[in-house]
Amino acid sequence: MTITPTRRRAAPASRPARGSAPRRRRTGLVAWLFAGPAALLFAIFFAYPLGASLYQSFTERRGGVDVWVGLAQYRRLAHDPSFAHSMLNAGLILTVQVPVMIVLALVLAVLLNQSWLRVRGTWRAVYFLPAVTTLVAYSVVFQVLLKTDGGLANQALHALGLGQADWLNSPGWARVSVIGSITWRWTGYNAVILLAGLQAIGREQYEAAALDGAGVLRVYTSVVLPQLRPVVLFCVITSSIGTLQLFDENYVLTRGGPGDATLTPVVYLYKIGFQQLDFGYAAAIAWVVVAVIAAVSLVQFALYGRERDR
Repeated sequence: MTITPTRRRAAPASRPARGSAPRRRRTGLVAWLFAGPAALLFAIFFAYPLGASLYQSFTERRGGVDVWVGLAQYRRLAHDPSFAHSMLNAGLILTVQVPVMIVLALVLAVLLNQSWLRVRGTWRAVYFLPAVTTLVAYSVVFQVLLKTDGGLANQALHALGLGQADWLNSPGWARVSVIGSITWRWTGYNAVILLAGLQAIGREQYEAAALDGAGVLRVYTSVVLPQLRPVVLFCVITSSIGTLQLFDENYVLTRGGPGDATLTPVVYLYKIGFQQLDFGYAAAIAWVVVAVIAAVSLVQFALYGRERDR
């Protein structure tokens, strides 16, 4: 007796539920309803000005009309000693100010993370407060403090029996004044960011290092700092970008002087664009500054990656 196997019927193909396509369309419309205003504002106030400035950097104003000149503005920029001087000033400020500020912020973050410190929340708010003050307001305050005659800084030096300094009219002291004002404003901001990184490190890692006989300095150099490297990298990159975009502090304090000692690329851009009304050349300066910022950020990322792979 032979048994013929029964054939199983293939399961019918699943049909899309009715109304799924209209539902997807409604979902897309709702998404665009919420994202549309933001996308429109982005296009009007960011994308269009960005594209317009890039186009303008290839033009020159002649007889009230923008004329396409190609790379002429960039060639002019390559032979501009004032722009080269402004880049050197920005590089000098970056080289001195950023490392000093990061070290101070790291020390401050370690102190604010100590368990024996009372009212830690109040101290954190106090040190973060300079970051929320307006740039122009605190620059004016520093201008008053650093006045040659009657300024609080020179009064303190006089009380200590030291000679007065011409803070804002001497090239060397003017650079020190700008560096000091930037450091005062942004040290607390970076300290709070580093503090968040410190709090992400578990207490058991400190205890394990202590059980292995590591001292306090060894714990921070071998356990804490390697894990803080991404946070430090973030602070270094954002601080470098801010320094290369420096405008408010040195413009209010010194107007880029004396003798272009504190002239930065953005201050030079302002003078070319809004005082000389040479907008094509100013746009070229802006795009070169953007390229320099991107290059500095990429170099810092590359150095961080090389150290991480070791």
